[in-house]
Amino acid sequence: MKIKYNSLFLFLSAALLSACDRQNKPAQPITADEIKSHIAVLADDSLMGRKPFTAGENKTIAYISKQFKSLGLEPGNNGSYFQDVPMVEITGNPSETMEIGGGKSPITLHSLTDFVASTRQELDMTELKNSPLVFAGYGVVAPEYNWNDYAGLDVKGKTVIVLVNDPGFKSGDPKLFKGDTMTYYGRWTYKYEEAARQGAAGVIIVHQTDPASYPWTVVNSSFTGAKLYLQQNDKHMNRCKVEGWITEDAAKKLFTTAGITGDIRTLARKRNFKAIPLNLNASITIHNKLKYSTSHNVIATLKGSGNPGEYIIYTAHWDHLGIGKPDAKGDSIYNGAVDNADGVASLISMAKAFTEVKDKPKRSIVFLAVTAEEQGLLGSEYYATHPVYPLNKTVANLNMDALGNYGETKDFAITGKGQNDLDDYVQAFAKEDGLEVVGDRTPGAGGYYRSDHFNFAKAGVPALDMNNGENSLTHGEAWGKQQAKDYTENHYHQPSDNYSADMDASGMAQVANLLFKVGYKISNETTYPDWKTGSEFKAIRAKSLGK
Repeated sequence: MKIKYNSLFLFLSAALLSACDRQNKPAQPITADEIKSHIAVLADDSLMGRKPFTAGENKTIAYISKQFKSLGLEPGNNGSYFQDVPMVEITGNPSETMEIGGGKSPITLHSLTDFVASTRQELDMTELKNSPLVFAGYGVVAPEYNWNDYAGLDVKGKTVIVLVNDPGFKSGDPKLFKGDTMTYYGRWTYKYEEAARQGAAGVIIVHQTDPASYPWTVVNSSFTGAKLYLQQNDKHMNRCKVEGWITEDAAKKLFTTAGITGDIRTLARKRNFKAIPLNLNASITIHNKLKYSTSHNVIATLKGSGNPGEYIIYTAHWDHLGIGKPDAKGDSIYNGAVDNADGVASLISMAKAFTEVKDKPKRSIVFLAVTAEEQGLLGSEYYATHPVYPLNKTVANLNMDALGNYGETKDFAITGKGQNDLDDYVQAFAKEDGLEVVGDRTPGAGGYYRSDHFNFAKAGVPALDMNNGENSLTHGEAWGKQQAKDYTENHYHQPSDNYSADMDASGMAQVANLLFKVGYKISNETTYPDWKTGSEFKAIRAKSLGK
């Protein structure tokens, strides 16, 4: 009996201590209920899917700015909570065929089936007329990897055909670029930018499902129809006349005609690869409709108490897809509760948490809700190219996009893990709570280049994008993975991405609280986080800081 009583005493003591530990653990400043209250508004049908240039935009940015004002935050843009973002909508109508000449017999490629083509040039019509074709490998100029696919090549007036992803992908060599982890040199946006810098008339990317990480159907839907771009003084005349994709089968026809056979990726990743003229030419015409309008970023600032001229910027995109094709239930409003009402809701909650801390942050904290992420990261691109606060005084960018709605997890996921020192802050705080930090689940997909933090990275600012992991705290890893998969397959960019009262926002709060701690810690330091050795953005930052 004595042994039993002792055991009972020890059990009760342990339970009491555990309860005390829970009571003594500091309350998290950002709560799930608070985040949900904002999602309920931002994902309501009355906002019409939060598409730029609509009445839904007006309601959305009015709500966000009202929340910032109610918290006592300063207008972030010279007395205004808004930053105008001028855009142009280009609806391109390419010719039904792309004609390939110069070979023994002409080749006809068909729109959508074999190729897609568009332009950024703000003209009623653009065309390629007998433009010589050149296979430029991966279309990469990367000094830090001692790689230049354009070396000794004059592409003015010509059209380059390039491969998606970068030489390291599936090479079997982890030291070739970053192995299977995509660098920015592998991203399709980079291919277009580099071809334009080289003076090419046209650029065509060869689609392959594995290195692209998506099927041809995604290219068909994403690179056709009306597209928004930022307005430029030169009306995008610095870009190629034609930017496009062709299927792998269509590319093989061209390469075979030019005498190139075998695995073109193996050929292009050789260190001694030289661009190959195909002795073929391409002709295509694109007719365009142009529409000009202005959208808005929403920006507010909490002035630093010690070093107000240095800034930490939190970002989340407020836009979604508007009203579109109805689903099986007849719902046609794309409310984007997860993508990205929850990110903006977390941003507002984050702002409230910063205003309530006893010891105010020494550096200034900027809260930036950006437009047109779904149209190509345009709002953040505009800010990065028209910064309100100097980029060389911007210490870090912390981004929130589509936080998981399946509750707390035992892990956090950092997109592009290993890029910069911000990872170390996350890992230190996660370790305190006994949580794990993981990297990209599909590193070859280039996820680091697909949300708004990336435009800060391009400008050299260390940028962090993180999300929930998949190891559910209450249901386990298999269940968590299934929830993430279900969202991606059934709700991502669908009308069913809706708010519900039983939505579990505890995982959103978990991520937001960790990012709050990271930002608060950095705000009270005097050093600047940097890029890791090997990052393609390290040299840009060094230059901006005068190093």
